[in-house]
Amino acid sequence: MKMTGENSSGKSEITMEDVKNLVKKKDELEEQIKAYYDVLEDQGVGVQGPLVDDEGYPRADVNVYQIRTARHNISCLQNDHKAIMVEIEEALHKLHAREKAKREQDETEAMGEAMEQQVTLPPPFARVDAVTQGSPACGAGLRVGDEVIEFGSVNTENFQNLQNIASVVQHSEGKPLRVTVVRDGQKAQMSLTPQRWSGRGLLGCNIVPICR
Repeated sequence: MKMTGENSSGKSEITMEDVKNLVKKKDELEEQIKAYYDVLEDQGVGVQGPLVDDEGYPRADVNVYQIRTARHNISCLQNDHKAIMVEIEEALHKLHAREKAKREQDETEAMGEAMEQQVTLPPPFARVDAVTQGSPACGAGLRVGDEVIEFGSVNTENFQNLQNIASVVQHSEGKPLRVTVVRDGQKAQMSLTPQRWSGRGLLGCNIVPICR
């Protein structure tokens, strides 16, 4: 049977459609076998019943030709049925093996990307431990638990204490600051504009240093 999904190298890959076609062919074979069994049952001889009388002559009460034809066809169809059952089993095995290999490859690639991300990200110097609803920080997308690796001109390399961030905020009122954080192992960037709002301060969030 010719399978679909041929690749550039000329080899065919088993698809679920191939399996469905094989199962359909199996069902058709079973219907044909049943039809021939019905013929034998109508004649009242079955698969093994004798076709000659006690004197060795062909029986006159049955259609000998029809019975022999039905028995022969049943034998051939049963061989075809065994062969297609083997094909179905092999096709399912290949299909499951390919899906498993693809799943393992996807997991390996995802793990590799996550490790690469962790390696390339600089260590955070501060963490957001509170964000007030309706504040500039909330509007910019800051979340509790975000680990800061860049806050305007302050970064991992030049950060000394929270006064560095406070100074940048005070000198940037009304001006957008680029803030980069690590969230769930991934880098996230946002634009935060320090400004007056209904609450205290210019940001509406609380940032604490990370001790290293």
